[in-house]
Amino acid sequence: MSIFIGGAWPYANGSLHLGHIASLLPGDILARYYRLKKEKVLYVSGSDCNGTPISIKAKQENVSVKEIADRYHQEFEENFKRLGFSFDYYTRTDTLEHHQTVQGIFLKLIENGLIYKKEIEQTYCDECSQFLPDRYVEGTCPNCGQHARGDQCDNCSTILDPLDLINRKCSLCGNSPMIRRTEHFYFELSKLQPELERYVEFSKVNGNWRSNAIQLTERYLREGLHDRAVSRDLPNGVSVPVKGYEEKKIYVWIEAVSGYYSASKQWANESDFENEIFWLKNTKSYYVHGKDNIPFHTIIWPSILTGIRNAALPTHIVSNEYLTLEKKKLSTSKNWAVWVPDFLERYHPDSIRYFLTINAPENRDTDFSWWEFIYSHNSELLGAYGNFVNRTLKFLEKYYDGNIPVGDVNAPINKIVNELYDKVGQLIEQTQFKNALEEVFEFIRLANKYFDKEQPWKQINDHPEDCKNTMASCLFVIANLSQLLAPFLPFSSSEVRAMLGITEMKWEAINLSSIKFCNVKPLFERIDVKKIDEELQRLNNQVTH
Repeated sequence: MSIFIGGAWPYANGSLHLGHIASLLPGDILARYYRLKKEKVLYVSGSDCNGTPISIKAKQENVSVKEIADRYHQEFEENFKRLGFSFDYYTRTDTLEHHQTVQGIFLKLIENGLIYKKEIEQTYCDECSQFLPDRYVEGTCPNCGQHARGDQCDNCSTILDPLDLINRKCSLCGNSPMIRRTEHFYFELSKLQPELERYVEFSKVNGNWRSNAIQLTERYLREGLHDRAVSRDLPNGVSVPVKGYEEKKIYVWIEAVSGYYSASKQWANESDFENEIFWLKNTKSYYVHGKDNIPFHTIIWPSILTGIRNAALPTHIVSNEYLTLEKKKLSTSKNWAVWVPDFLERYHPDSIRYFLTINAPENRDTDFSWWEFIYSHNSELLGAYGNFVNRTLKFLEKYYDGNIPVGDVNAPINKIVNELYDKVGQLIEQTQFKNALEEVFEFIRLANKYFDKEQPWKQINDHPEDCKNTMASCLFVIANLSQLLAPFLPFSSSEVRAMLGITEMKWEAINLSSIKFCNVKPLFERIDVKKIDEELQRLNNQVTH
């Protein structure tokens, strides 16, 4: 089976924060799991280096767009690597290959009668002497009355046109823009509504979309799909490949999602693998993103694929709700955020992966608090998992000179381990990552109880044969935890495998004959709870008003 996994492309206009990681982490869990299953996997993403946010940042700093894009693309690559994201290909939208692919899609949509030209009214700022991209226009959402940008309201998720906004302002100079007439290309989404309705109904029946994606998409379909502009007067981006219109750029909402296909093509060209096997009707595809990106993955991207007659429509929509911070909404403008580069300087990457999975905003908003983060690390990662590994291996070092005891694995434990691979695997495939990880940690707690009940420190003298069985069982548990936890906690899992000499990984039970033994060391260190107050102070000190 071919498995395609696409992670949403973060804008290269500022550092990543924990909200980004919470929404994107499921992609890596999926990729690592399916590789253990020996499936053909392609996991791609990249930095969105076109469009308005980068232009705004460049204007603010009085530097080139490329300088901003280069800075954050490099930072993103480093952050994702340090967090263990195992992309097969991580690229950017300002590459020549991406531009050519997007232009090819644009021309194909024209050829298939889905793009047409239309004269429209557009906001124009006299002060800035330019037509305003949608994100350059701010005002009040006509649907919910909250502050919104000209492309989308983050509060109610309504897709907007700048002319819809009440009390419009130019985000660059603050003046009220005027309206001028200009010509643009439009994507005839309305023509595709019947096909999109059938596609969404099919996806509902198969149960592979998160509920928020179904509800929001059905709302858009009930309201009726409207034709949308696919070109804009922008300073940077992919040029419209039509004679006489080269100065206009292909709108980022159609261009960025096309990055999934351009990234797969770049990967294939550079690695000499076949790309098209990931773009067939029977491909299982997971699209991983936050709630605000739902319509681009459930309506826009399927419409583009339908329009170019590609049958590989998204099968799984993995759309997280929001992550809040200390019970308040994340705000990059007010600096109310935990920034990933800063976080990685002080904490173990598996700690963040564990917390953001076990507290994942899969079906509702969840909160990141420093108290919960540090206590979950100390009680679960260190206290349950790390403690079980350490107490078992240290015991073997002390009483068996680091040799593997010849004993029988406890039958109930053996049964549970074999069942766990099926149960956890099914939950991962169903994108229930929180439940999957909880299943493994429930077993870890059971394993600790088994160790305490058997009391090997007494058995070693009173019943040495029973002790061999106990330690063989515990070692069997640890070896298999190193595989079961590998999609979630790749760094500590790798350390365990190194201690046990496990070289080949797979998604099935591993037996004791595969194990060697060396260099036992603790997996995690305790975090001083004084850090809670320190981090809260740091967070409050960085806030701007």
